[in-house]
Amino acid sequence: MKPASHHTQNSYVGGHIERVEDYRFLRGEGQYLDDVSRPGQWQAAFLRSPVAHGRIVKIDASAALALPGVHAVVTANDIEGEIPTIPFRRPNPTIGPYAQPIIARDKVRYYGEPVAMVLADSAELAEDALGVIVLDIDTLPPVIAREAAMSDKVLLFDEVKTNVPTVFNADKGDAEAAFAAADYTIRDQFYTQRQTALPMETRGLLAEWDAKLGKLSVSGAAKLPFFNRKAMAKMMKLPEEAVDYIELDVGGGFGARGEFYPEDYLVAFGARKFGRPVKWIEDRREHLMAIGHSRECSSDVELAFSKDGVILGMRGSLYVNVGAYVRPNGMTPVRNAAQFMSGPYRVPAIHLDAYAFVSNKTPAGTYRGPGRYEGCFFIERLMDQAAAGLGIDRLEIRRRNLITHAEMPYPLATVLPSDGRAETQCDSGHHLEPFELVVKDSNWAEKAALQGKLIDGRYHGIAIGSFIEGGASGPQENVRMELHADGKVGLYAGSSAIGQGLETILSQIAADALELPMERIEVFHGSTTYLKEGWGSFGSRATVMGGSAVLDAAKKFLAAFKIHAAARLGVTIEEVTVSEGVARTADGRSVPLAEVVKDGINVDGSFKNQTPTYTYGTSFAHVAVDAGTGHVEVIDYVVADDVGRIINSMTLHGQVMGAAVQGFGSVFSEELVYSDEGQLMVGSLADYLVPLASDYPVVRCHSLESYPSPTNPLGAKGAGEGGIIPVGGVVANAVANALSSFGVKPNVLPLSPSRVWEMIEDARAKA
Repeated sequence: MKPASHHTQNSYVGGHIERVEDYRFLRGEGQYLDDVSRPGQWQAAFLRSPVAHGRIVKIDASAALALPGVHAVVTANDIEGEIPTIPFRRPNPTIGPYAQPIIARDKVRYYGEPVAMVLADSAELAEDALGVIVLDIDTLPPVIAREAAMSDKVLLFDEVKTNVPTVFNADKGDAEAAFAAADYTIRDQFYTQRQTALPMETRGLLAEWDAKLGKLSVSGAAKLPFFNRKAMAKMMKLPEEAVDYIELDVGGGFGARGEFYPEDYLVAFGARKFGRPVKWIEDRREHLMAIGHSRECSSDVELAFSKDGVILGMRGSLYVNVGAYVRPNGMTPVRNAAQFMSGPYRVPAIHLDAYAFVSNKTPAGTYRGPGRYEGCFFIERLMDQAAAGLGIDRLEIRRRNLITHAEMPYPLATVLPSDGRAETQCDSGHHLEPFELVVKDSNWAEKAALQGKLIDGRYHGIAIGSFIEGGASGPQENVRMELHADGKVGLYAGSSAIGQGLETILSQIAADALELPMERIEVFHGSTTYLKEGWGSFGSRATVMGGSAVLDAAKKFLAAFKIHAAARLGVTIEEVTVSEGVARTADGRSVPLAEVVKDGINVDGSFKNQTPTYTYGTSFAHVAVDAGTGHVEVIDYVVADDVGRIINSMTLHGQVMGAAVQGFGSVFSEELVYSDEGQLMVGSLADYLVPLASDYPVVRCHSLESYPSPTNPLGAKGAGEGGIIPVGGVVANAVANALSSFGVKPNVLPLSPSRVWEMIEDARAKA
């Protein structure tokens, strides 16, 4: 099955086109928050809790206020009435009491929680002032580990009597009956470590208050400017139209950047209270302790099989450490881990309980492939173990269980309590197609001889695994299309640019739909000044939702052009045809688009959809392990996915390769380590090791468009997260395969050299 024909003169869609925004960046013309300053602005710095858990006794800022150039120290006492809490993006009736206050008043619950904000003439002066504030905290026992949290012996929130905000139940069929009928079962425990998304550029904000207009402007928006505007307006008790969020260039988002954080409110509060622009840029140490964390999840899960390797059922428990508070989307990884743990496999019976528990760590949220990365690691480890236990080839056990085209749409588990989408289903596809492509391209048949072999002092291993990626998060996206005075078409998008090439993708779609050169499309995005309402960029939605809204706007734009052209030509609308920016009649008369500039064309487009898309694929890894040092080298990595319809193969492959390398960092080196007292032990990029371009081989990507999504007119599916989802499971299985002679079980991430070495030594000791 191939995508339906979309005839245009241009055919930009589907091309291998360089990103139009890169010219700006390569010339040093990008505009980041730190590039923007205002006359008379003050700089903000935050005093953060030095302990994980305690009661605030006193904050004495007198010495700080005595310093020249220091203008104010804002604490909870300066905020009238009840301290605002950060609203949830997906409300859930049980999580309300766990919302994060924008500043600590009586109690601190994690190392790094804001307790005061200094406003000064410079960032250096503000930082100096932090050092002389006297902060007196009576410490309380920290709750760090799962066992301590779920025992409820020490409570983070006394009023709710439990450290477990909610439990998601994922169900499908009769799991107990499936296990009763099983010929073989495999059960094991797994753990994925705490990480963060670590965008290249740290967060920053610049807030300005116009007292005459009663208007607040916040620059530095990303990902969710419209949601954040709504949240800010409510918390500030302002009309929504009195708040603007301005999007600038950002160095990536990956799920964490652009959420509403305490600093968003406090910087804006300072600007409004004191009538001065207030700017804040965090340093990397502050960033590591304050931005949303993710991924910390342990599990005890079990699969049931028939004797011929067909999956009959899945059951078990997942435990997700969400940190000290439930942030706006903090439940998303918990729900996703449960709902999508079955991945691309046919699992007729499921019962999973996913527990979200709070602890005295930085609050958690989403990170690229939230919940799906963790779930894929769990099931892929079980699949390899089941193959060994049943004596079935690892390829064959997957072939027998991958979802086929004939089964589409394929329903996944139902999750309750629902925080927005209880039921969902894979929309289209044939999972064996990318699987077989990867088997062939990886030379599996030839490399199978390497499994467990010691070659030049290193043990070699290979593995394969499959995944699904959700995209097209609803409910809607909006755009506005306007004819500019220079004859170009301005496209104002509700989607945000977070490094994914939004300007290029939307230009391609608009240019084809309007039959104009891409150079005549100007894309403006993200800022709330452009549209009344938008939804932003998250959950691999910008292309599907934003691009489909562009098609709607283009249709209306061309209709408006025909109306103006018909009036100029003195004919009916039906007598006018439009192509390549020119309206024509049968007798040869014409009106180019530029001639109707004075008439004005300004149309709105939108696309509504509550049905997600599901990209799917398979990846392969070949590794070599040095048993003496525990070092693992990735020798080869192949990934293939079906994205429904390819808009731009260059940006698509960039997304997939970047996500895969980000996944290598997740597997091998990145970890946010805490002491038993709740101190974050990671303070810089010397401690938090991200992958370098030279660390890994060229990732080979194959992107297919065999099965377009039926849920949108583009037929596209999201593709920003799939590259990272399978990495943990596939690499861990390759390591296990390499070290099969030792019986090593790499069920805990990261697979750092020290951990791999310890696993080998433990296995030797047991032997």
